[in-house]
Amino acid sequence: MQMKKTYRGLNPEMLYDEVRDLSAHHGLATTATRMQTYSVQSGATQSRVTAPLQTENNHECGALHILGSAAGDVRMTLELDDKVINANVIEALMSDIDFMLGSYEARW
Repeated sequence: MQMKKTYRGLNPEMLYDEVRDLSAHHGLATTATRMQTYSVQSGATQSRVTAPLQTENNHECGALHILGSAAGDVRMTLELDDKVINANVIEALMSDIDFMLGSYEARW
């Protein structure tokens, strides 16, 4: 299962913190998180966050990727293995993410 979203007016680190906390609420932990910042020609910066996800039993079950652009948009991909995670947990997590962050989502 994969969720792809684009947000406006949202800090990449805040997006990561919110998704991390919501995931933890549903029994999923982010592990070995990597946060990186890159400079671009204009002098602005871009942020990148990658974090594998694990169940409470330490089974790999997905990954979170966040990319913040210098223009202010933040893209997120959340990949979850539906063979490891119950479908109800995935649905509840995605519903929580939409509820908490829906007002920031860019609608195309």
